[in-house]
Amino acid sequence: MSASHDLKYPRTYHLPCSPGLQSDDKRLPSMAPFVGRRVIVTEKMDGEGTTLTPIKTYPRSPDGRSHSSRDWIKAYHARKAHDIPSGWRISGEYLYARHSLAYTQALGNALPSYFLGFGVWDPVNRLLGWDETLEMFDLLDIMPVPVLHDGPYEDGLIDRLAAAIDPQRQEGFVVRVADPIPYPEGPGNAGRFFTSVAKYVRRDHVATDSHWMEGPVVPNELKEGVSCVP
Repeated sequence: MSASHDLKYPRTYHLPCSPGLQSDDKRLPSMAPFVGRRVIVTEKMDGEGTTLTPIKTYPRSPDGRSHSSRDWIKAYHARKAHDIPSGWRISGEYLYARHSLAYTQALGNALPSYFLGFGVWDPVNRLLGWDETLEMFDLLDIMPVPVLHDGPYEDGLIDRLAAAIDPQRQEGFVVRVADPIPYPEGPGNAGRFFTSVAKYVRRDHVATDSHWMEGPVVPNELKEGVSCVP
């Protein structure tokens, strides 16, 4: 296994009803992993999955190339790094650059921060339970992603959440069990959440022909009164 500070965030499968699959995406075959459990549903943000460690910050791939849009997160990490315990990783969505979905005050979805956390990994490479995750975010002064549901999984939950998504303002949502989740390993599971975490993504969520990094960087907007200083 790679050093704990160099691991990618595991690949997340789509929920059975997710309309936003691309050619290389996979779909969870059923909702069985969530039945009878407390689940946390958070908004899926249209940004860049990013990791913070005490040593460095990197996008989904630890060897991701440098890009001008990542200057903000580098400064943010420099301010947070000394407070992240040795061997721990923070996972979150980096939202400075506009991808396919715009976050603006006019649309009513302006951001509370350019980095929103959604996971914390401990030194034994376990994703903390949700309550412990929020405690760590509070200690580190990291804003979490918006929570859409916190409670038991029940029939109809995903359909209700999907119906409430505004595709002009929201990318989708992610469902996870509230319990701690080990980093997925072993034959057929390595590096991918086949149970415990899955996502719903809006239809046609990739709205451009070229990758966002190939054009000019267009910053998303922050909520009124929120400083853009990392």
